[in-house]
Amino acid sequence: MLPLTEKDIRASFINASQRERKELNLPAHLDSIDWEAIDYLGWRDPKAPAQGYVVLHLDGVATGILLRKGDVQPRTRPQCAWCEDVELPNDVAFFSVKRGGAAGRRGDTVGTLVCADFECSVNVRRRPTVAYVGFDVDAAKQHRIDVLRERSQSFVRGIRGTD
Repeated sequence: MLPLTEKDIRASFINASQRERKELNLPAHLDSIDWEAIDYLGWRDPKAPAQGYVVLHLDGVATGILLRKGDVQPRTRPQCAWCEDVELPNDVAFFSVKRGGAAGRRGDTVGTLVCADFECSVNVRRRPTVAYVGFDVDAAKQHRIDVLRERSQSFVRGIRGTD
């Protein structure tokens, strides 16, 4: 992922009002992020824990979405829709996302199950279990990274309004 500045991040949100953009709390570790080790920038607001933010590069442009964590935790252990890690070391939560544009202004939302603290980039970079003799661990890891990028970008693309 290409590095982002505070200005880039605030300007990137496609489903947030000007006020929400101005008032959002940036991640505390913004200056120390290893941009090459992440596929998207995701964080939860420490002052509003039900609020989450994701920013990624979509068609070469920084594009961000505001997410709201659901109140109810699923009864069974869900799988993240983005990283689909079957050995998930962290919690997965349901997030709703207001669509961009006119649809969002009408209240249209979509939901997804995603790692509660947006740890997908770490999960896909963990060494996968060797499935058989001759299994290409590096190729499998790269495939997981590519799939995460594809799924997260596809989700954000679906949020973007067409007007």
